[in-house]
Amino acid sequence: MIQNNTKEMQQAYSLSGTFALALRLVVGWTYFSAFWRRLILENKLNPDEAGYIGEKFNHFLPNALGIKPIIEYLVSNPESLWWAMVAFTIIEGIVGLLIMLGFFTRLMSLGVLGLATGILLGSGWLGTTCLDEWQIGILGMATGFTLLFTGGGKYSIDNYWLAKKPIANTKWFSWVASGILPIGEKRLNLIVISGSAVILFMTLFTNQYFHNGVWGLLHNKSVKPIVEISDTTLNNEGLVFTVFRTEGADVYGSFLIGITLKDQDGKIVLQQDGDELSKFPLLDIENSYVAKVRPGKHSLVIPLGSKAKLRIKDESIVNLRKGRYELVLTDISGITWSERITF
Repeated sequence: MIQNNTKEMQQAYSLSGTFALALRLVVGWTYFSAFWRRLILENKLNPDEAGYIGEKFNHFLPNALGIKPIIEYLVSNPESLWWAMVAFTIIEGIVGLLIMLGFFTRLMSLGVLGLATGILLGSGWLGTTCLDEWQIGILGMATGFTLLFTGGGKYSIDNYWLAKKPIANTKWFSWVASGILPIGEKRLNLIVISGSAVILFMTLFTNQYFHNGVWGLLHNKSVKPIVEISDTTLNNEGLVFTVFRTEGADVYGSFLIGITLKDQDGKIVLQQDGDELSKFPLLDIENSYVAKVRPGKHSLVIPLGSKAKLRIKDESIVNLRKGRYELVLTDISGITWSERITF
């Protein structure tokens, strides 16, 4: 009787894993393709080349949830960031490949769950036309959790090893690979219900936090650029201020075509247009992170997540009278950001 029950359980687990084959292959390729793109198709781990993955990681910084200090530390320390990106890429490659092959499926499903959670918390707010990164993260979490219970099924390397009786009878193999989980039915049901509830909570919470997707006015932080101005000082030696780009599309920068300083009567004291900003001295730009503010062909380019202190020295500022002034930055889209200064 016990032998028959065991056989039925083995068949049930084998079928559930087989039914999840498409999930295994697709989510596996999702992560393995990241490794493939960065090292085989292109070299995106070279900090000196366009498309460096570290700059993409920098884009996560402004609105990351819970892991913002970790991201800020890494993008502020380029060498540590490079090692982190290399490790992350290798882990994605290993997890993705082994999930597709169905080798140590349950252990790799935890890898999928961890990677997906990191993506969700770091970049769940990004997505120019849709909730792209949020969907990738939350669906990855659900898939990883599902594969944790199904195992690899019939079409997996795990299944081959299950045929080897000595291995099949060891608990460690069931925990890290496939086969019958050595957990009672009641406890297993409780774990499944609890885990599913946690993932549903994460779905609703992050959807609301990042996008107001549950109630309120839906918003997308990847559409319009927002540049924050801070640490502004004005004296006879020049104008100094910090810019930090916190929103907008991650695929291109904010193109600054105007820096204007007005006095309290609205009279323009200082005016720099796109041509002048395209020649902005590099020595007067102090970047904080890997994503760098830099002069472009027709403007000053401010990538998403970049933060820099800008210094402007001009004859028009030398003999300023004391009073209130307004600093205005103008984006090529027509959007402006301003900051009041008392001198």
